[in-house]
Amino acid sequence: MGLATSHRVSEAAPIRPAATVILWRRMGTETQVLMGQRGAGAVFMPSKYVFPGGAVDAADGLADLTLSPVCAARLAQMCPTDAPSGITLAAAALRELQEETGLAIPSTAAPSLRFFFRAITPPGRPRRFDARFFLADAAHVQGDLEDFSAAEDELSHLHWIGLAQARALDLPFITEVVLAEVTAHLTGAADQGVPFFDNSGPVPTFRRIL
Repeated sequence: MGLATSHRVSEAAPIRPAATVILWRRMGTETQVLMGQRGAGAVFMPSKYVFPGGAVDAADGLADLTLSPVCAARLAQMCPTDAPSGITLAAAALRELQEETGLAIPSTAAPSLRFFFRAITPPGRPRRFDARFFLADAAHVQGDLEDFSAAEDELSHLHWIGLAQARALDLPFITEVVLAEVTAHLTGAADQGVPFFDNSGPVPTFRRIL
């Protein structure tokens, strides 16, 4: 009975909007991304290495920033009527980056953000998110890229890691997919739109937002 009840609760978990930043830099011939490890006791993806990110807060809707026309147009596609605006999502991504890493990208650099990936958590998980991933060049970060002293404690082992080495970490499946897309993009692959793993319905669907 307990297992059945737990399963029903998981199936009914609401899908919350979320935003994530894939922060990247080049060090010599190597391309690196910034990742951290979630706590072993976390409800969602415990002990996994992830990019900084989290759920949208109400205050994110008050942000004053501008997005590139392509980014804004793509963020507006395939969304429920109550979805947060693209600006709200970008603001959430920048806020989460600063909270979880201590690194800040100013709102004036928001037009450089690239809406890069979207994924909705499958049913049956204790928490579900409609997550938008933004790709950001670390050149826009204010301050020392190695200084994580202002980070909150949600992520541990924050560090820059090469794209190839990152694939060997304990990653969620969707993060493995994102890393493959990042690698392709940063090595010159053509823009084919934003990959979207849509698990909002009974049948998982892969889409591209053009």
